[in-house]
Amino acid sequence: MKIATWNINGVKARVDSLVTWLRESNPDIACLQEIKSVDDAFPRNEIEALGYHVETHGQKGFNGVALLSKIRPDEVNRGLPGDEADEQSRFIEGVFSVNGGAIRVCCLYLPNGNPVATEKYTYKLGWMQRLTAFAEQRLLLEEPLILAGDYNVIPEAHDCWDVKVWQNDALFLPETRAAFRRLRNLGFTDAVRAASDEVPLYSFWDYQAGCWQKNFGIRIDHLMLSPEAADKLVSIAIEKHVRSWEKPSDHVPVTAAFKFEPA
Repeated sequence: MKIATWNINGVKARVDSLVTWLRESNPDIACLQEIKSVDDAFPRNEIEALGYHVETHGQKGFNGVALLSKIRPDEVNRGLPGDEADEQSRFIEGVFSVNGGAIRVCCLYLPNGNPVATEKYTYKLGWMQRLTAFAEQRLLLEEPLILAGDYNVIPEAHDCWDVKVWQNDALFLPETRAAFRRLRNLGFTDAVRAASDEVPLYSFWDYQAGCWQKNFGIRIDHLMLSPEAADKLVSIAIEKHVRSWEKPSDHVPVTAAFKFEPA
């Protein structure tokens, strides 16, 4: 079973690329972030025509997440628990039947957090704290759990092209990376780093200043795996070539193959 995450940066602007990618990469479950669409306006017809079930948690103009899956989820939960006042659409969870049980796949889009000296960074850290609390509770179920998405976190220095450029950014501040480690230290495995120690590996290249052409990238799109999911990991791929397509997202898909079989 192939599970993917991709910040598509506007699904309506990139629906043709999404359809091309789904046909080419053929994921069983795809987690999309920053769809920038309300639920009713999501281009589901084009996706459903490929055999995918569509679940969205949208928002007009920005944010928004979606789960596309070849198998219908048994359960779908929208919104990260812990703050009823949070109206930003950044989290959706699907439960899927597989041979031997079920897997939980969470699609998430963490806040950027910039500028740092504003409430945006406070919101980012608070969101990460809520995610860690949520994950800790889900781990008690002792079932495969995959937290896939755009974390807006650069975990290590080798995950960015130049530390000096990023050292004061919300994506790389010590507090941000410490919050990410608290999540990881619950027992999660970074799928990419479990399968490859190659450096550099990037999943995002800014549109500005020729970053793509110069390979000035960062790795901020992650699949974090519970022990039960990590045990089934076979391989990963960062589908870098998608960044060279016409009207690309500034992110590329990150995929992981697992030894799960649909029920």
